[in-house]
Parts: sequence; C-alpha cells; structure tokens
Amino acid sequence: QVEVAESGGGSVQAGGSLRLSCEITGLAKRTICMGWFRQAPGKEREGVAALFNSGAETFYGNSVEGRFTIYVDNANKNKAFLQMNNMEPEDTAMYYCAADMKCGSWYTAYVRYWGQGTQVTVSS
Repeated sequence: QVEVAESGGGSVQAGGSLRLSCEITGLAKRTICMGWFRQAPGKEREGVAALFNSGAETFYGNSVEGRFTIYVDNANKNKAFLQMNNMEPEDTAMYYCAADMKCGSWYTAYVRYWGQGTQVTVSS
C-alpha cells in the first residue's frame, strides 16, 4: 500500500521561510517524479515544484521559481523537501504532495498518489 506522508507548513509573515517534507512508502518503482501542488480557496490546484527522485532535473511553477527549492533526501530517495523562501501572501494555500506524477506537466490527472495536504499561511 502506497502512503504519502507530509509534514511542515504553518504560518509565517511575508518575507519569511517554511519547509515542507514528503515521504513516500510502499511504492515499487525506484525512479519516480514527485512534487507539490497547491490550492487556494476558490482557485484551481496549481503545480508548484517537482523533480525526479534521482535528483536529475527540477521543475517549478512560474510564480515560485527563484524563491522555492525542491530537493531530495540523499539518504532516502523517496523523501523530498520544499524549501520556501521570501514568501508572499499569494503563497497562502493548502499544499499537497504528489507522488508518481509526470514531470514537466502540471496536469493533476497525471498524479497517481496524493498526500493529505498541509496548510501554509503567509500574512502581510
């Protein structure tokens, strides 16, 4: 059984930083694409960041590139982190870890497994 466990999130003031983590267990594939999407109230779910768990390539949504960094735990290739710096109120959303997705595409139908979501709130 595949499980996607998220942690991190919380509240921060504009300009601050937060880090999310996501660990996938029970997946037979060795190389997968994993990442994060986010969804604000009344808006569609949008892609934030993704990478192959080999660490070979990273992908970012336009609104976060240069501020957010996704990387994999070298000791556990099925665990990834999303470092969020210089955060803005517009980053406020529920963040969902996505496992076994299609890197390079933010089409949510390509995501096979979802985490439970974690709330991120940025105040001005």
